[in-house]
Amino acid sequence: MLTEPLPKKIDPRKLARKGAGMRGSIPLSELHHLRDYLANDEGNVDASLEFYRDEEGFYVIDATMSASVTMLCQRCLEEVNLTVNGECHLAVVWNEDKAKSLPTHFEPVVVGEDELVTASLLEEELILDLPLIAYHQEDECKMSKGYSTGEFAAEVEETRKPNPFDVLANLKSDN
Repeated sequence: MLTEPLPKKIDPRKLARKGAGMRGSIPLSELHHLRDYLANDEGNVDASLEFYRDEEGFYVIDATMSASVTMLCQRCLEEVNLTVNGECHLAVVWNEDKAKSLPTHFEPVVVGEDELVTASLLEEELILDLPLIAYHQEDECKMSKGYSTGEFAAEVEETRKPNPFDVLANLKSDN
């Protein structure tokens, strides 16, 4: 497991000119947009970043990342632990106009004169890799077990209140 923290900000063009690479981690608590999808923000994102210039002269970032996250199961509303893996092939551009002219095999990263926030680079890809609907495996989910064995149906039957319209049924049968 990677334990060295990734730098908060990077200059991707400078790193690409050097052909640099880095490995490390970022705490999930620093990924503010991703936290909205999670039950808690405990843990880290482990990532590997490779920077280089390709034969066409583009500044390229190849990133792979992995994180163990906790989301809410949409069947039982209990926490479910998932592993999210992502990878991306990015080209660094100065502005939106340059992004439109990129070859289709690249995803653009618009970086003006400022440095790139490493967390935001990884966060967007991880959000895209989250499952649309998180749930336990069927044999592990409390809700599926209850429905398949009839436990919840028995509970509902026990708590059923008398129907106020039963009186009308009695009146109808008297006629």
